[in-house]
Amino acid sequence: MVLNWKAVTRTLGGLLLFLGVALVLPALVGLYYGEVSWWSFAAAAGLALGIGGAVWATLGGPGQMNNDTDDLGVREGFAIVALSWFVLSLIGALPFVLSGVLDTYTDAFFETMSGFTTTGATIFGGGGNMAIEAMPNAFLFWRSLAHWMGGMGIIVLTLAILPILGVGGMQLFRAEVPGPSADKLTPRVRETAKRLWLIYVGITAIEVLLLLPAMTPFDAVNHAFATMATGGFSTENGSVGQYGSAYIDWVITVFMFLAGVNFALHYRMLRGQPITVFRDTELRVYTAIVGVGTAVIALGTWQPTATVVAGEAMGAAFEGYTSLLDALRYGAFQTVAIVTTTGFGTADYEVWPPLALGALFILFFVGGMAGSTGGGPKVVRHVLLFKNAVRELKQLVHPQAIIPMRLGGEVVPNDVMRNVLSFIVLYFMLNGFGIVIMSILGMDLMSAFGATIASVGNIGPGFGSVGPTDNYAHIPAVGKWVLALMMMAGRLEIFTVLILLMPTFWRR
Repeated sequence: MVLNWKAVTRTLGGLLLFLGVALVLPALVGLYYGEVSWWSFAAAAGLALGIGGAVWATLGGPGQMNNDTDDLGVREGFAIVALSWFVLSLIGALPFVLSGVLDTYTDAFFETMSGFTTTGATIFGGGGNMAIEAMPNAFLFWRSLAHWMGGMGIIVLTLAILPILGVGGMQLFRAEVPGPSADKLTPRVRETAKRLWLIYVGITAIEVLLLLPAMTPFDAVNHAFATMATGGFSTENGSVGQYGSAYIDWVITVFMFLAGVNFALHYRMLRGQPITVFRDTELRVYTAIVGVGTAVIALGTWQPTATVVAGEAMGAAFEGYTSLLDALRYGAFQTVAIVTTTGFGTADYEVWPPLALGALFILFFVGGMAGSTGGGPKVVRHVLLFKNAVRELKQLVHPQAIIPMRLGGEVVPNDVMRNVLSFIVLYFMLNGFGIVIMSILGMDLMSAFGATIASVGNIGPGFGSVGPTDNYAHIPAVGKWVLALMMMAGRLEIFTVLILLMPTFWRR
């Protein structure tokens, strides 16, 4: 047998137990606010706990789990990670349909997968679905909690709190952590997962405290969860822009930026190693991209003589921001929101002038840093592609020369560069496939393009009919399933999902 299916199934059972516990939290939120729909979460939690418990009772307990996970290989790692995100989304979607908040399971699965993958694309507010503000608090919290769990990674969370995965957990860690290579902070992967989550929880808590002066505790927690996960689900239909607060905008901008930074750098900073952090090439490039993007968009939207003021930026009559500070505020927020793939909005960028819109369009293909909660291609891959292009040019001039490529003072192995090149090819091929499918389903080219790149890149809002003031409710059911699977592929760095489609993966 190629795969150790017993170990794979048992691990999925353990993850279902974890999901069952997580589903209890929104049920408690519903009870606290006196919402009758709390029972739908309790029912889904009972189902998840029941299935997970039955798997363990049938296939063995934690002791047997350790024996099997010691033998987890590359195939098992990929299979567990890909299947876990799919199965957990299937179960996590149940409360939406059990309660009647959503009419179709397709919409429920799309919304749940969008949450877990931190995409932030929503079907609420359109197609006959209730507005976001009208949703029960339990569901608002569940969407944000799904973000928060998926941001650092469900598998990484499990490695941190469940000792049952043992040594084999490294295969899961490598299959799920975003970037060309997984950065271990300690020799033991479980300790690495713990420290990543401690940092994640700590920064989230700080953001909640900073948002409390301008938000209710419930809204502060939800937006902090969505920010640190670079997700983008808001408790308001108008996203962050609906608050109309410069203070909120700047706080969330800063924390979106921090969420897009490699968490290994946060760890080094806490260890008192600021010099190594500031010398990091990817961090410098990431900061430069954000800075240049902000400056270009601010200059493109700043119109001192404009007749439309900043508060009317969500309207189609937008002419420009009369204040440079407002232009910087909106420019910085939207730049960081798109680069980190958070997808929050404070303005309808589709009505911005061509210079600003063009700059934002380019930022859709950047992504956060490797090892962050951000999606997209990742900054480090762009750095390596640029360095490789320069090396190829030098090689043309000096054909016989051996020119090593370095990043951070270390030579980049050929297998890493091969991985980067393969990823970029697959990334754009997957986008092309999605655009074709969406076009066949009747979407105009701009909307098909926007929906696809926003899904694969885990960004959320796109262009056309899925822009920052729109939603995904109008997309046909088949299209929602396709986009949901593309969200998963994008979140898991494409290889983890596509490798399951390779015949060689299933051969001995």
